[in-house]
Amino acid sequence: MKNTDAIKAFLALGQETRLNIFRLIVQRGDTGLTPSEIIEKLGVANATLSFHLKELVSAELLTVERHSRNLIYRPNASLVQELSGFLLENCCGGNSCEAVKKKKVICK
Repeated sequence: MKNTDAIKAFLALGQETRLNIFRLIVQRGDTGLTPSEIIEKLGVANATLSFHLKELVSAELLTVERHSRNLIYRPNASLVQELSGFLLENCCGGNSCEAVKKKKVICK
């Protein structure tokens, strides 16, 4: 992953509403969420939500699929994994690392 790609993603997540939207959609995983479900859960205005979803899709953090009359937003799992790998790439002095449930990094 290039620095510019990571920066694009982090800039998109650097706004509180977008971060909340992204985290909510990540929690749903492959099931995804419709805009109306996001509005219901977060109480975001429709026009505001539309703007933030557009930014997240543009940063490739989300995918969008039309299903009948609804749009379904899902996390781009491969990009999330790439970002995680990018952040941990040089941790532990170049040795392999293992993230554990306690949110610590164990170096081998």
